[in-house]
Amino acid sequence: MKISGLVITFNEEKNIGKCIDALFKVCDEVIIVDSFSKDRTVEIAKEKGATVIEQAFLGDGPQRTHGLPYCKNDWILNLDADEFLDKDAEQFILDGKYLEGNYDAFSFRVKNFLADKLIDFSGWYPDNKVRFFNKQTAHPSESKVHQKIITQNEKKVAVHILHYGWDSLDQIIAKKNQYSGWHAQQLFDQGKRINAFKPIINGVVSFVRCYFFKRGIFNGIDGLSIAMIQSFFSYMKYAKLLKLQKKLK
Repeated sequence: MKISGLVITFNEEKNIGKCIDALFKVCDEVIIVDSFSKDRTVEIAKEKGATVIEQAFLGDGPQRTHGLPYCKNDWILNLDADEFLDKDAEQFILDGKYLEGNYDAFSFRVKNFLADKLIDFSGWYPDNKVRFFNKQTAHPSESKVHQKIITQNEKKVAVHILHYGWDSLDQIIAKKNQYSGWHAQQLFDQGKRINAFKPIINGVVSFVRCYFFKRGIFNGIDGLSIAMIQSFFSYMKYAKLLKLQKKLK
């Protein structure tokens, strides 16, 4: 069974070459949907043999959906540019185990790395995500932030994706701050309304969950830092939503 690799990109020259090489280990084609990158992302992708489609960014889910008609195969491996299949996931696909049973999507465990350090605490592992699905019956949601694959019969499997998303805590904080704004706008557009206590309550609850219940406390300064960052994200998401509400009034 042939597989299409699908990746959405913007300024990913650091990762895109390695990402495409990894995809071609299990895919017979790689489709890149690029949001008019300013660096060498498109050039590198073409050199590596990928097909590049240029499209202004529509949001996380819609951008991925835009790429599906360009994929000639039903089975889609939809990774981000900084994600790579671990050896167990490669073998799962190469052995055709996804064809056993009537499943249309598979959720893999994600190993998140800060530089070369595995963050397997504070709720960051196993961090299951659907990255492999059959487009005939499964598809990305319309969510513009952190989309999810809508499936009919999903299965979780204990194989892994390696996610090298950040080189420093600064990058995580900047990304979380960006995401918090997108999440707030999405919640606002969906009609979500909150009171003034919501940002504080969610921030505190997030910290307690990540630091105490998700083992951050046993991982030194990194555990404390990640728990605080998660708390910051939860707080800022609702603080920004509150600001949008006040502007409306």
